[in-house]
Amino acid sequence: MKTCSYCAESIQDQAIKCRFCGEYLAGRGSLIYGSNWWGYEYRSQIEVFGWSLIHIAGGINPRTGLPRIARGIIAVGNFAVGLVAIGGFAVGGFTIAGIGIGLFVLAGIAIGGIAIGGLALGILLAVGGLAISLGYAFGGLALSWGEFREFIKEINV
Repeated sequence: MKTCSYCAESIQDQAIKCRFCGEYLAGRGSLIYGSNWWGYEYRSQIEVFGWSLIHIAGGINPRTGLPRIARGIIAVGNFAVGLVAIGGFAVGGFTIAGIGIGLFVLAGIAIGGIAIGGLALGILLAVGGLAISLGYAFGGLALSWGEFREFIKEINV
């Protein structure tokens, strides 16, 4: 038996790839990003309605090769789904993200009930560089359904 130089687990002498961390051993090609490329994951033991209270996840799942998705009441990660979701792409009740979908959203591209962002699409309120809403819209270019209806009425008169 020998020790994996990446995760320090015991593996067979003939192994060319570690079964624990997925890294290729000496003499073989390795992933460009090294062993940290797989990312990080933390999940609290406290659960609410079957969801972890806090779930933090980033990087790639070595078993599936797909991005890790943080799912929890409070979710933080590249992809996050939760009551409070923070991430590059996030879906939830209260969302802070690069691209966000939710009830209250603060994001570069925000879609939701109340949306604030560079591009904001909101049902009740949209605030942003380009803001489009069924209710109220404020921004560089702001379009709301009420204003649009008034504009159509003026054209038809």
